[in-house]
Amino acid sequence: MMDREWNDSQPIYRQLRDRVVAMILDGVLKEGDPLPSVRNVAAEYRVNPLTVLKGYQQLVDEGLVESKRGLGMFINAGARALLLRGERQKFLAEEWPRVYATIQRLGLTAEELLNGAPNRRSSSGAEPDAAPSKTDEEER
Repeated sequence: MMDREWNDSQPIYRQLRDRVVAMILDGVLKEGDPLPSVRNVAAEYRVNPLTVLKGYQQLVDEGLVESKRGLGMFINAGARALLLRGERQKFLAEEWPRVYATIQRLGLTAEELLNGAPNRRSSSGAEPDAAPSKTDEEER
């Protein structure tokens, strides 16, 4: 389910939290799903149960997970939407300025960026100036 390797750049409880967040964003864990028990995670990943609990508590504090006494921890309704909102804001604040500066430095146009992006067409399939471009054919 989760990667068994830990890196030394941040505390393990934070890495556990981040892995659960990624699983929620990727749709692996859905609203209402239980989190694996603290005991199971601690045994499987050879970490202290208090470390797992601290990671889970962060998720509770962020409103992503709730603890049901005697039953365990469960993903809250709206957790994915809440995460997406937060991750988007984080991207716009922390990563986008760097990306935008690179775009400016290279003099890329919006059209070049869209043509260079992985093929994501609108659901209608209609494109402005409906003539097929050679770049689409050349990429295939």
